[in-house]
Amino acid sequence: MSPERLTRVATYASVSLAALLIVVKALGWGITGSVSLLASLLDSALDVAASVMILFAVRLAQVPADKEHRFGHGKAEPLAALAQSVFIAGSAFYLFVYALERLWHPQPVEHIELGVWIMVFSMVATALLVMFQRYVVAQTQSVAIKSDSLHYVSDLAANALVIVGLLLTLWAIQWVDAAFGLLIALFIGYSALKLAKESANQLLDIELPDALREQVQQIILTHRGVEGFNDLRTYRSGPNVFIQFDLELDDRMPLVRAHAIAEEVTERIKDQIPNADVIIHQEPVSLRADPAHHQWGDA
Repeated sequence: MSPERLTRVATYASVSLAALLIVVKALGWGITGSVSLLASLLDSALDVAASVMILFAVRLAQVPADKEHRFGHGKAEPLAALAQSVFIAGSAFYLFVYALERLWHPQPVEHIELGVWIMVFSMVATALLVMFQRYVVAQTQSVAIKSDSLHYVSDLAANALVIVGLLLTLWAIQWVDAAFGLLIALFIGYSALKLAKESANQLLDIELPDALREQVQQIILTHRGVEGFNDLRTYRSGPNVFIQFDLELDDRMPLVRAHAIAEEVTERIKDQIPNADVIIHQEPVSLRADPAHHQWGDA
């Protein structure tokens, strides 16, 4: 299955699961009146909105470059992920206020056993989705699917907390339900901040990880005829990776040979780094200002 199809399937699975959990948790909250179950319900409701947003963002990010968007539409993914973090932060604030109110004015939780079973079902279904999403991220490096997966991982921890709270409430410790609702709100808020930071970094064209830059460096320097390189710049835009640098070649090398070497280096990078867009400027090695300049391309 192609990377593009994998990301689409992952978004469909995310939306479907979130919709199912809304129905199940709404039923459970209506019966039990549990604050922590409401917290989980609210989170699932936002999952639907966020996952639909991610679905459209992934489809837009995969649209090929056109006359008005020469570098493609990949920024749609981190933009949607940043918007998702705002939704998540809003839900965390609402839940925090609601849980505080219930902490000061506690109300009994009913049919606790049913609530526990609902949360167990939610955890199993969510765990299966996370496993699939991690496989998709490993194959596609999609930041949108990664952000969605991180959110569902936080859901697993929150669901486990809800189960513990319900069980403690079963033992007549009534304030625990609201207290755990507060903890879940704080956890969701922290997840929103992490997601916002990662999305903003990609929108601001943060450099690729050092390991990937080192891989590019090895590809360049191990090619016969290459004297070095400088001014290496990289960034990710959705499913695409952009790499550009100056390729240092012998001053007396014919233009045809220099062009051939640049093309060979480009193809080697594309073979090892999926969805790479490589821009190479050929440069005489005699112009190298600093012998160490080629290591990372720092200007």
